[in-house]
Amino acid sequence: MERGLKYKVAVIGGGPAGCFCAYNLRDICNVTVFESKSPLATLLVTGGGRCNLAYAEYDFRELAKNYPRGEKFLYSVFSRFSTLQTLEFFNSIGVETYVQDDLRIFPVSNSAVDVRNKFLDSMHGIKFKEQKVIDIIEDVKGFTVKTTREEHKFDKIVIAVGGHAGFELAEHLGHKIVPPRPALAGLKSKENFTELSGVCFKNVSAIFGKKQILSGDMMFTHTGITGPLVYKISSIMARENFPYNINLDFTGEIDLQSELNNNPHKSIKNLLADYVPKSLSEFILEKLHINPDEKAHSIDGKTRDRILNYLNNFEITVCGTRPDGEVVTAGGVDLREINSKTMESQVVSGVYFCGEVIDVDGFCGGFNLQNCWSTAYVAAAGVMQ
Repeated sequence: MERGLKYKVAVIGGGPAGCFCAYNLRDICNVTVFESKSPLATLLVTGGGRCNLAYAEYDFRELAKNYPRGEKFLYSVFSRFSTLQTLEFFNSIGVETYVQDDLRIFPVSNSAVDVRNKFLDSMHGIKFKEQKVIDIIEDVKGFTVKTTREEHKFDKIVIAVGGHAGFELAEHLGHKIVPPRPALAGLKSKENFTELSGVCFKNVSAIFGKKQILSGDMMFTHTGITGPLVYKISSIMARENFPYNINLDFTGEIDLQSELNNNPHKSIKNLLADYVPKSLSEFILEKLHINPDEKAHSIDGKTRDRILNYLNNFEITVCGTRPDGEVVTAGGVDLREINSKTMESQVVSGVYFCGEVIDVDGFCGGFNLQNCWSTAYVAAAGVMQ
């Protein structure tokens, strides 16, 4: 080991969590990052290529509410490394940031490539090995890391690679893995919405699960629904069994009778199109077997109520997920086996976890990257204790 450095540490995974953990260890430990692909490559697709670094919520308890799995676990983590500290780090490496109206935080350059390059430039003194780790073996002197090419000896291990690669390494060390399920995904419907494919809606209200209510933007697809509102629902419902129902309210409270009275000679199709896209009004009228050219004065009270029920209680039967959202899974190393104050394993001393390998996942908006930054910082501090 190089003189003056405390431990020889292997960081398995060169994504955001692994690289930030290595960055925080670089002056104290001899660090090697194992990454079979290009370091920080996963950063390039975040925020649509603009790199949604974080979310402008500075109260750690409020921030943690945006994680369907891991909220209480993250209290300790976020209290030690917050959104503000995330921004201070990026500013220190030359990445200036700004906050959008929706509180998402992006680099001024709006370029994930720029963020990646500056991040990697800051990681001097850290060794990278382009090798896939296939096993970690504990012995009396520490750990042996086996790759597809060779073996390496280390004092401590940080597992920061997400997906099945990370889960398998953790399982081999005796950890329980909460089975992964898709989150932040589009949803497939039992109903056929081909006629509505591509139709978008703003500020739709949805009721689902145990009477949970959310609102946001969504879009119909040829197989179901997608968009920010849908991703959030899919995340909350990630561990629920299919099928389940979502009831959408497209218009809120409207006095349809007054509209009918005030526009007696207007077709019902055109009257409804003042509130919802014309294609949806035609879809609803077809389902209700109502002539779309029927004049408003011909619509009786019973028919009016049937139309209102469709507008305010549009039911969708969800039968699966579709891979059109962010690449995020609900699942990973069981949080009961991790010390939230150090990110150290409670099964094997000297092993630490950070990032998406643990059973923590957040909504869209920079929350999953914040999980990476904060757990990586706490893991690095735990290693150096």
